[in-house]
Amino acid sequence: MTQSGRVAEVKQALRRIIDPELGENVVDLGLIYEIAVEEDIARIRMTTTTRGCPAAAFLEQAVRSAAEGVPGIRRAEVEVTHEPRWTPAMMSEAARLSLGRR
Repeated sequence: MTQSGRVAEVKQALRRIIDPELGENVVDLGLIYEIAVEEDIARIRMTTTTRGCPAAAFLEQAVRSAAEGVPGIRRAEVEVTHEPRWTPAMMSEAARLSLGRR
C-alpha cells in the first residue's frame, strides 16, 4: 500500500475517536494537525481545544491506540502541541454545523 493510502487509513481510524466534551470526532474538530507513516510507524501531531484540557491524556492514548489498530502499523508516536493554538475555525464544515456554528 502507498504511504498516502496508509495515512488515509490512519485518518479514518482517528475519526472514531470522539472528543468527550464536544461530541465530535478529533479529525473533524481539526485536532489532528499532521499524520505521517514511515514503514510501520505512524507519527501524529495533534492538539486539544485548550491548554490543560482534562481529556488530553485520554485523547492522546485513544489516538495512539486507534493508529496502532490499523493493519501494518506497529507503533504510533503521538505529539501533543498547542502551536498553532486551536480555534473553532479549524473544524470541518460538518462539525461546525453539528455544533451550531457557522
